[in-house]
Amino acid sequence: MVFVRLGIVFLFYALLVGRGSYLPDWVHPSWWDYFSALLFVIASITDFFDGYIARRFNTITPLGEILDPLADKLLTLGALLGLLYLHRADPWAVLIILAREFIITGLRVEMVRLGLSVKASWSGKVKTVSQMIAIGFLLMDWWGGEILLWIAVFFTLYSGVEYFKTYYRAVTGGGDGKGGGE
Repeated sequence: MVFVRLGIVFLFYALLVGRGSYLPDWVHPSWWDYFSALLFVIASITDFFDGYIARRFNTITPLGEILDPLADKLLTLGALLGLLYLHRADPWAVLIILAREFIITGLRVEMVRLGLSVKASWSGKVKTVSQMIAIGFLLMDWWGGEILLWIAVFFTLYSGVEYFKTYYRAVTGGGDGKGGGE
C-alpha cells in the first residue's frame, strides 16, 4: 500500500503546484482545491490502513519501516511546500515543521544505525493527525486553517522534544528507545 501512497503523493503534488495548467478553462478553480484535498485525504487514509494492516497481520518489513515514514514525510512536506507556494501557509510554521522533520529523521537514522528500537508514540500520532487536519483545511482554503497549522506546530515541537528525550535515554543507556515522537 505504501507504493500506492507514494504514487498518490506525486500526483497530488503535481496537481497542487500545477493548478490550472493541466485543465481546460471550463474547470472552476475551486474544483482544483477539492481534487487536491481528496487526493491528500486518500493518501492519509492509506497511511492509516497500511499501518493497521501491517500491525494486525504482523507483516511489518524493514523496507516498510523505511518507506512508510518516507511516504508520510513526502506527503506532509510536499503539501506544506505546495501550500507555501500558493501563499496559504505561514512560512514560519512551515519552516518549523520542516526543520523538526529533518532533525528527527536524522535522529531516527542514527538510532537505527546504533541498532536501537524506534517506535511511534501517541505524541507522534497526534502530531501527524494535527498536521493532516491543518493541511486539509488549508488545501480547501477554509477558515481556521492557519490556527490549526499553529496547533500542529505545537504538537510537532512537543513530539520532537519527546523524541529527543527518547534518543538521549537510549544512547546513554537510560531506556530502550521505545516510545519516540514519530
